[in-house]
Amino acid sequence: MDILWELVQALVALAVLGLIVVLVVAHLTAEMVNVTRHENEKYFLTATRERKPFPSLHDPFSRELSVVIPAYNEELRMPVMLDEAMQYLENRQKQNPSFTYEVIVVDDGSKDKTTEVALQYTDKYSADKVRVLTLVRNRGKGGAVRMGTLSSRGKLILMADADGATKFSDIEKVEAGLKDINTGSDNLAISCGSRAHLEKDSVAQRSVFRTFLMYGFHFLVWFLCVRGIKDTQCGFKLFTREAALKTFSSLHVERWAFDVELLYIAQCFKIPIAEVAVNWTEIEGSKLVPFWSWLQMGRDLIFIRLRYITGAWKLNSTHKTD
Repeated sequence: MDILWELVQALVALAVLGLIVVLVVAHLTAEMVNVTRHENEKYFLTATRERKPFPSLHDPFSRELSVVIPAYNEELRMPVMLDEAMQYLENRQKQNPSFTYEVIVVDDGSKDKTTEVALQYTDKYSADKVRVLTLVRNRGKGGAVRMGTLSSRGKLILMADADGATKFSDIEKVEAGLKDINTGSDNLAISCGSRAHLEKDSVAQRSVFRTFLMYGFHFLVWFLCVRGIKDTQCGFKLFTREAALKTFSSLHVERWAFDVELLYIAQCFKIPIAEVAVNWTEIEGSKLVPFWSWLQMGRDLIFIRLRYITGAWKLNSTHKTD
């Protein structure tokens, strides 16, 4: 019994030591994201290729809707999505002339012709409706979404993936969800598209290993960061301008797990969040590498929680960015 008790004590001590080491590593390796823009990132090109400065999220809104599309090496998939989005937005404007919009394509340091393809839509619809923000280096999806959001003019800001996996007209569903919860005078609300209703069918098509990874990720999200949201990763989210400013001003994670930190921040600020079922189709060409991406996201989830616990990261007020 004495040997067993000593073994238990040793294991407990080892676990405590391991936790302390992880806490120290999480704290010491925490970096503040540099949101300072390269000079070239401060401007967009018009149809005549004149450079004009982007506005700031701190400015008053001047459009009803901004659509922010992060794109990395998306010259092939993006046109299908943009065609669908522009057709919907143009038809909506014809039906309601007071409706104004902009689309901001954020080229996240692509090695292909993503910027050139996106500029074709600027040429067709004008830079007042389609703007291209080309990042000089790859920041990751979260970094691209943030830079586009900080450059937007919309009263509402929609994050939409370049692959077109979500039917664009489903924006009406997330708008309805936003309206239902946006009842406060502070105009803070977020509406998230969700694929949770499709999970039973997707599990049937996955391997046991991928299903295990998926449920493990969901558990970590629930246990460490976000409660009450079944699908944090759907790339179709609608923000009020005030909610976007409050959440993106505190965001640190720039890669795959940024959605989780964004919603964690929102829940810390007690911003109402709706989850709305949307149509979704898996599109070939995903940048997500199943095993390694899940591992990276799992690590990021643990570090998100620990870095806020240790004070390495703090929830910021809406500070200015350059």
